[in-house]
Amino acid sequence: MDEERTPDDQETKTLSDMDDFTAPPAIKPAGGPDEARKPRPKWLVPVVSAGVVVVLVAAGFGGWKVYESRRHGSAMADCTQSVKAMQSSTRSAQATLARYRGAAGIQADQVQDAKTVDAMHRTIKTAGGIRPQVVVCDASMSTSDLHAATDKARRTSEHLKDIDRDYAKAGKAVIMSRDAKILEDAKSALAGKKDEAARLLGDSDGKVADNATRDALQKAIDQAGGVKGGKAKDYQDAATALQAAVDQVNASMQAKAQADQQAAEQAAQQQAAAQQQPAPSYGGGGYTPSYSGGGYTPSYNRGGGSAPAPAPAAPAPATPQGGGSNWRDIINHVGPPVCQKGQACGIG
Repeated sequence: MDEERTPDDQETKTLSDMDDFTAPPAIKPAGGPDEARKPRPKWLVPVVSAGVVVVLVAAGFGGWKVYESRRHGSAMADCTQSVKAMQSSTRSAQATLARYRGAAGIQADQVQDAKTVDAMHRTIKTAGGIRPQVVVCDASMSTSDLHAATDKARRTSEHLKDIDRDYAKAGKAVIMSRDAKILEDAKSALAGKKDEAARLLGDSDGKVADNATRDALQKAIDQAGGVKGGKAKDYQDAATALQAAVDQVNASMQAKAQADQQAAEQAAQQQAAAQQQPAPSYGGGGYTPSYSGGGYTPSYNRGGGSAPAPAPAAPAPATPQGGGSNWRDIINHVGPPVCQKGQACGIG
């Protein structure tokens, strides 16, 4: 059996082995010491430097191309977006001009505040016409040209936005002022029409052919008094209804007046016809006998005035015997009026 070795024995063995180790011989450069110190060629450094520069330049050029490509792409995107925004602003401004084109024709006497019309005219003069601008964005354009096109599109868009805003503001002001005046005029017209209708209602009492027209007028007056709010059309409709009721009352009054006039004319004609009928005539205050069919009727005329109804005819006297007749005998038979003493008595 081997004897157990202690750590001290192993360490001693290792050190002993190292004492027996011999280092290998050093390698000497070929050619001896002089050949190891030989200088490098002079052309080697410039060639290496040039190669490094070429590599750096190539790397830089490649990086610049990448950078410029990205820059051009960004400029192209900005230009395209700006043109779209400009086109949108153009459409909006044109729509605003079309919407408020009518406001440009409103005159100062048609609005409540004439200053709104002046402001509208100034806006039109400042804005001028809306002429679409042509801005081109093409990939073949340089980056600087794309930037220039982008700036133009943005300036145009901002200008159109200003026009849109100012024109809308001025147009709204004019229209609101016009509507305010229309409302004011409608209220004033209705108030005047109510006063006119109220006077006519009182004046037409007993003067209409159909009293139902006055009832309709009273109803229209009551309805007009209840109109409220800010809609001019409500006041205009009430005034229209009131005018229709007024016209009906006036027509009924005219119909009654014509009927009354015709009745008066007929009464006058009847009275004139009655006055034209002949009256009994008494000439010179004398007495005129008349004979008819053998009968005798005395007639009196006392010179004017209405004559009394003639007396009934007396029976015809018998014809005297002996033929012939004498007017004195006839008078004696009839019995003319007895003439009193001191009175005139004549025989016609």
